Amino acid sequence: MRMELKSHRPSVGVYPATSDYAHAMEVRGAQRLLFVAGTMGLHPDGTPGATLAEQLELIWSNIRTILAAADMTVDNIVRLTSYLTDAAYAEANAAARVAALGGRVVPTTAIVVQTLVNAWLVEIEVIAAA
Repeated sequence: MRMELKSHRPSVGVYPATSDYAHAMEVRGAQRLLFVAGTMGLHPDGTPGATLAEQLELIWSNIRTILAAADMTVDNIVRLTSYLTDAAYAEANAAARVAALGGRVVPTTAIVVQTLVNAWLVEIEVIAAA
């Protein structure tokens, strides 16, 4: 059986989903699940990007590299959680996510937190299926 993804966006009995968000993702026929730890906007030497934009670019590059190690791509992402150190980062984070996923809608949550290192502005974890 081939894996099938079905986004669920009910409009009755629950608040409406925005255009870049789904309430749930049904995964049928998956043989593998990949749980990716929170990924930061760090260069290979462990230093953080200097700006929010650079960190978001690095995060998505790092996520693509981690997914590739499991023979997956961003098309396999079925769930995403973003941890932001400032609510003001939400719009840029959402735009980076939409661009990275090519407009594909997945269930996502953004939470404002304090990271372990002040220079880490955003951390993203994903779940992927294949």
